[in-house]
Parts: sequence; structure tokens; C-alpha cells
Amino acid sequence: MEVRGLRALLCVLVVVACSIAFVSASAGVAADVGTQRAALQEAPDGQGETNETPRLGEADQTYIDVYITENGSARVTVDYQFYLSDENRSAEWESLRANISNNTDWYVAEERRSWNETLSKGENATDREMSLSNVSITTETTSRPEEIGHARVSFVWSHFARVQVNRIEAGTALSGFTLTDGTTLQFRWPDEYAVYESEGELAVEPSPEDPPDGSVSWDGEQNFPDDEPRIVLIQNSDTGTEEPQSGEEPSMPWAIVTLALALLATVGVAGWLIGRNRSSGEATADGDETVQRADGAAVSERTVPDGPPPELLSNEERVLRLLEERGGRVKQQEVVSELDWTEAKTSQVVGDLRESDEIEVFRIGRENVLALPEDE
Repeated sequence: MEVRGLRALLCVLVVVACSIAFVSASAGVAADVGTQRAALQEAPDGQGETNETPRLGEADQTYIDVYITENGSARVTVDYQFYLSDENRSAEWESLRANISNNTDWYVAEERRSWNETLSKGENATDREMSLSNVSITTETTSRPEEIGHARVSFVWSHFARVQVNRIEAGTALSGFTLTDGTTLQFRWPDEYAVYESEGELAVEPSPEDPPDGSVSWDGEQNFPDDEPRIVLIQNSDTGTEEPQSGEEPSMPWAIVTLALALLATVGVAGWLIGRNRSSGEATADGDETVQRADGAAVSERTVPDGPPPELLSNEERVLRLLEERGGRVKQQEVVSELDWTEAKTSQVVGDLRESDEIEVFRIGRENVLALPEDE
């Protein structure tokens, strides 16, 4: 009996010891899981953002503003907007705002990483080297017309657009970009540029519902195909100090100048005809050149050929005739004055001539200069 009792006692002790060990292990595992959950609540990804705090991608509205500069870079601002409609939403916003303030570098790094992925696709689509710089994030709360929390990410995107003299082509750096519901993409540009227009069609793809006036925007949801979005801008003015010309009829001073030039031209032609009739036939008009041989005989004579009147010429032919009359080179602003055109119309005609390789365009200071191509 004593042996049996001893064996029973040993079995009881073994069972009790195993039970204690199992309970301790279970408690340890539960403690580890609780610690991990607490850590995730206090710092997901190790950055101190609680589960109750909304992320930037959870904004109610997102506005992506892209300001295209003359050198082809873009100043980009991404405005994440949170509508503070109640106390809970306001508390969530204040938590996010505090996290951004305490972990600014982490938010900047995350935004840089995300936009660099888009930039890499843009490099492949355009075959241009690009980079992001001056990435920053700020927060602000506005109350008009309603209370909104703003988390704004800003950066500079180099070589975003393609620049050719007085022409800017932009947008294909975002080729394949996807707009989600509640997201707006907006392009803006300097005042001296306007959207290129050919035969009444604006060079904007996809076409906006309303003609752009200093900016163009697209609202989600939409997925841009290859080579879209795309916009072509043309320079309006080269002077920088003069007031930009509108699309209205020329003012009275220009009309007077044009009338005076026409009168002078008429007097000049009349004087030339009178002089030619009085001469023995050897006199030539202003600008004619006669080359004499050693024995005094004329071997060549260059005169300006007669042509159809200006009203029968196309816009491009009028510019080419003016270039020939000015010796093959003229400032673009002189074309505006001489032909009594608006600067926008002149820029479009010049752009068409340059694309067809009928003229060359280069800059001297802040002005464009047009020239006939040199014979090779």
C-alpha cells in the first residue's frame, strides 16, 4: 500500500507541475501578443501612429496641383484634405497632425518613395532623366467655407516638361497615372503662355469639358493611357515689360501707324515710278544691286521680285515675305507690329513654320528672332 501511495503521489506531483508549466507558457505567449498589439497601436511601422489616426491616403479629397515653369520643371503640391464634420473626425485629424509634427522625416520619406515610383515610370515614358527635390510636408486647419484639415506635400520635379524655344509640352511624365475617386489633378502655367490651338482644337488630351483659362484639370476616377495626360503650351509674349495683347481688335495708335506706313509705301512707289520714267533705264529701285565688270558692263542685277498682294497670301507666306524683305532675319515682336497681329496668333504661325522647318527660331536676351534657314 505504501508503494502504491507513493506512486500515486508522484503522479499527482507530475500532473500539477505540467499544468503550472503550460499555464505559464500560455501567459507568456498572451503577454507577447498583447505587447505587439500595444506596440502596433502606439507605433505602426515604428513611427508612433495609432490605429485611430487616419493616413494621408484616407483623405476625403486630394488636390494635386502642378505648376509648369518655363524651364520645364514643375512645382507640385499635393493637398490632402480631411473634412472635420464632427468631434471624432476632429480628434483623428489632431492625432494625425501631431504625428506629422513628431515624425516629419518619416512622412517626407514615404511621400518621396511613393512619388519616385511615379517618376520612374515618367522617365521610361519620356526618355528624360528626372529627379525630385525640396520635398516637404506642412499642416493647416481652415474654417471657410467649412472646417478642413490640410496636409500639404510639396516638391520640385525636374525635367517634368519638354521645352523648345517658345513651346512647352507637358504631362506625359504622368503617363499611365491613375486618379481615384475624390482626387483632382490640375496643371497651371505662367501668364505669358497659352494652350496651343490648331484649327480650333486645343492641344489638351484628354480634352477638358470647358476650355482652359490659365489652368486645366481632371477629376477621378480615371486611368490615363500611354502619352496622357498631355498639354502643349505656346508663348504669348517675349517682351516681359509690355502689357500682354488681348484677342481684341488693335487699338487706334496701331491703326494710325499702319495707315502711315501704307501712305509712306505709296509715296515711295510713286517716287520710284517717276524716277524710273525720267531716267535712261539704268536707274534701279532702292535696294537693287548692279555688279560691274572691269570693262564697265553690267553682269548681274538683283531686284525684289513682284508678288501677289498681301491679302492673297496665307499667314505663313506673309511671314516668309517679311523675312525676305528684311534680309532673312527679323524679331518676332516686329512681325506682331508689322502684320498687325496679336502675339498669340503670331506665336502659333511661327510655331507652325518652325515645325515645318521653313524658318529657324532662336533667342537674343528675352526676344525671339526668326531667320530663314541657311543653305547647306
